[in-house]
Amino acid sequence: MVGTDRSFLHATEFWHLLSDGRVQCDVCPRECKLREGQRGLCFVRANIGAEIVSTTYGRSSGFCVDPIEKKPLNHFYPGSSVLSFGTAGCNLSCKFCQNWDISKSRETDTLASKATPEMIAQAASEAACKSVAYTYNDPVVFQEYAIDVAQACKEKGVLSVAVSAGYHNPAARKAFYQHMDAANIDLKSFDEAFYWKLTGAHLAPVLETLEYIQHETDCWLEITTLVIPEHNDSNAEIEAMSRWVVDHLGPGVPLHFSAFHPDYKMMNVSATGLQTLVRARDIAIEQGLKYVYTGNVHNREGDTTYCPECHKAVIERDWYELSRWELVDSGNCRYCGACIEGRFDERPGDWGRKRMAVRFSE
Repeated sequence: MVGTDRSFLHATEFWHLLSDGRVQCDVCPRECKLREGQRGLCFVRANIGAEIVSTTYGRSSGFCVDPIEKKPLNHFYPGSSVLSFGTAGCNLSCKFCQNWDISKSRETDTLASKATPEMIAQAASEAACKSVAYTYNDPVVFQEYAIDVAQACKEKGVLSVAVSAGYHNPAARKAFYQHMDAANIDLKSFDEAFYWKLTGAHLAPVLETLEYIQHETDCWLEITTLVIPEHNDSNAEIEAMSRWVVDHLGPGVPLHFSAFHPDYKMMNVSATGLQTLVRARDIAIEQGLKYVYTGNVHNREGDTTYCPECHKAVIERDWYELSRWELVDSGNCRYCGACIEGRFDERPGDWGRKRMAVRFSE
């Protein structure tokens, strides 16, 4: 049953009343059917007064200014800073969750002081952040708050970035992504059995979200796959996934292979080795993807952006530090003139590896 500070309750749009008196939440494919006082699997959307409300609107698990490359986004204003925040709860049940203390929180007391959308936009502007990222847990579950923040940010000239697993129903997805400027979608596997067993979700809606963002919005898209040894690291799966991205999204969509470390309910699985990520990157490039990266490991080659035509390094990175910039005319290779897909300024940002906590007073 719901027991929360009612000052943080906020009306939501995507739900409908069922004939048996329950209310169905329509924001994601789980479509939780709730009786009065019950919460959905995400824990933060609840049936109160015969409607679905958000119980954590205006509260965050914390704010931090990060490098944009940490989201990870390598082709969205490289070197720029992004104000990152999340709330609590998640609509997936990943056994390997690496933010489980936030996404699986059942204690709203762990959330920070209230921060209105206007306060967040002002803080991002004062910190000279290029963008704000909705991250840590999934913005699908707090999309009303994220949309309001995005609208406040737009008035300040600050962009919006969604970091999501992409488990979103069509109507809610459309309402959300019209306010986003970039997204990194976590494609957890290319296998339905993996999705159901390890996340409690399904693959098809995520693929639909990827196609929607790429083909029906102006939102810049990148993809991340957390590579888990003996679960989603086979050559066949990586080849099939990479081929799907090329065929359905296009070869210019950046793909990040990130290293798993034992966490949450998968402490008995080994960490991902560098060679596994290098192999995955090689396979994806062989399948036709232009920009493939490795993450959560130190690998300068896997961090660097190469021109797909002349194959020279155009953005060199060492972790989140940019060490070389060979783009001209806001996105063309200095050597051969080829267009590098993405969103680029004439000069890169200089935020580097810094992290800066941001706190709001009551």
